[in-house]
Amino acid sequence: MTNVTATPTPPGTIHGRRNPLAAAIGILALDRSALIGCVIILGFCFVALFAPMIAPFNPTDQSILNALKSPNAVYWLGTDEYGRDLFSRMIYGTRPALIIGTLSILVSILIGVPIGLAAGYRSDWFDRVIGWLTDIMLSFPSLLLALLMVTLLGSGMTTLIFVIGISNVPVFIRLTRSAAMVVRNNDYVTASRSFGAVDVHIMRQHILPNVLGPIIVMSSLTIAGAIRDEASLSFLGMGIQPPTPSWGNLIRDGVGVILQAPWMAVAPGLALTLSVLAFNMLGDSLRDMLDPRDIAASVEKK
Repeated sequence: MTNVTATPTPPGTIHGRRNPLAAAIGILALDRSALIGCVIILGFCFVALFAPMIAPFNPTDQSILNALKSPNAVYWLGTDEYGRDLFSRMIYGTRPALIIGTLSILVSILIGVPIGLAAGYRSDWFDRVIGWLTDIMLSFPSLLLALLMVTLLGSGMTTLIFVIGISNVPVFIRLTRSAAMVVRNNDYVTASRSFGAVDVHIMRQHILPNVLGPIIVMSSLTIAGAIRDEASLSFLGMGIQPPTPSWGNLIRDGVGVILQAPWMAVAPGLALTLSVLAFNMLGDSLRDMLDPRDIAASVEKK
C-alpha cells in the first residue's frame, strides 16, 4: 500500500481558496508586535468611544481646593493646578488624538492618491510639475507646514484635520506615483490599453489595486506622525484649545509645574508615546504582511 502524505492546509483556506481576511489574521497572529500594536490601538479606540462612562469626573470641572493633588485613591493620576482630574482629562484627550490622526490621513489619501496615480501613469508635463511641487513641499517638515497653515487659518479640530492632512499629501503623492510608474509597464496594462480602455478605467481597475499595499502601510505609519503633530501643535498653543483636553496641552500644562507635580507631564507623555509606538508597530507588521518575500522569511523563521 502506498503511503500518501497529506499536504497541510494553509491557514485561512476555505474550499481550496484563500480567504484574504483569514489569511491576513493568520499572518498577523504570527507577529507578536502586530498583535500588541492592534490590542493597544483597539484599547485607545475603546477608551475614546466610551470616555463618558470610563472617566470618573467631568474633565473640565474645577476644584481649587484639590489643586495639584498627587495620585491617590480618588484621583488616580492626581490633579492639575485647577483641581481637574488628570485621569479623566487624559481619557477625553484620546478623542482628538485619534479623530485628528485618522481623519487627517484620510484627507491626505483622498487628495494625494489620485494625483499620484495620474502623475505616475501619464509621465508627461503633469508628472514633471507634480514632482517639482512635491519635492518643494517635502523639503519642509510636515509639522512646519502644519504650523504655518494653522497660523494663517486658525485653530480648531476641523482646521487641524485639514492642515495636518494637507501637510502629508506629498508623502502619498510620491508613494503612489512611484508605485504607479512600476505597474503601468505591466503586460495587462498594455493589453487593456490596446483594447481601447480609457485612462481612468485603467488607473481604477488595474493600477490602483496593485498600489494599495504600500498605501495601507504608509497610512498606518503616517497616522502615528499625525497624532504626534496634533500633540505638538497643541503643546505650542496652536492646536486644541483649553479647556478641551488634549495630550499636547496636558503636557504643556505639566511642563510648567514639572518639579512640583511631575505626574502632570509624565502621564500624558506616556499615553502619547504608547499610541505612536502602537501605530508604528502595526505599520511595520503590515509592511511584512503585504510583502510576500518577507512573509515567507517570517514563516520559515517561526
